[in-house]
Amino acid sequence: MADNHAFRLIAITPEIPVADEGLKIESLLINGWDKVHLRHPGKSRDGILEIINSVSRQLHPRIILHDHFDIAGDLAIGGLHLNRRNPSPPPGYSGNLSKSCHSVCEAYNASGMEYVTLSPIFDSISKAGYRAPFSEEDLESLDAVTTPVIALGGVTAESLPTLKKYNFAGAAMLGAAGWHLELSDFTEYIRNIIESC
Repeated sequence: MADNHAFRLIAITPEIPVADEGLKIESLLINGWDKVHLRHPGKSRDGILEIINSVSRQLHPRIILHDHFDIAGDLAIGGLHLNRRNPSPPPGYSGNLSKSCHSVCEAYNASGMEYVTLSPIFDSISKAGYRAPFSEEDLESLDAVTTPVIALGGVTAESLPTLKKYNFAGAAMLGAAGWHLELSDFTEYIRNIIESC
């Protein structure tokens, strides 16, 4: 698996926005997390803009959108994440793209992406019944994938050494990213995860 970067750590927001979300996004990015994916499928365009505008402008290039892709034309957003709801970028878009994949074959065929997420690698923390379908052989076959693959689904700080063993380019966390914590505890929590990388 090709990757010219250090092991990436990406946070994905929960479906429903949380208290102090903008401050938590800033804390993640200031404290060494690579990117934050804004994943609020039920949120309006104005609601997404409100979250983005609550984050320091210099950090916007590290925010990735899952919805309301047209916002990327208005702000200096870091990229768009293609998914089942939004499988294609808007016409004329030339920025960074990433993509959700749920099989090694999908990841193998995802050319032109900055990276892909592959899930669920472990049983999901945030989605009940979302179980890991990948065998040891599947994970070993990721070496043939030329696009960097980010592990998603059930990822915790404790599972990071296992992911490195399979040469993942990084990990994405949703359920284990600490979104539920009070802001006063959040920064220490996410710093501890970074230190475990």
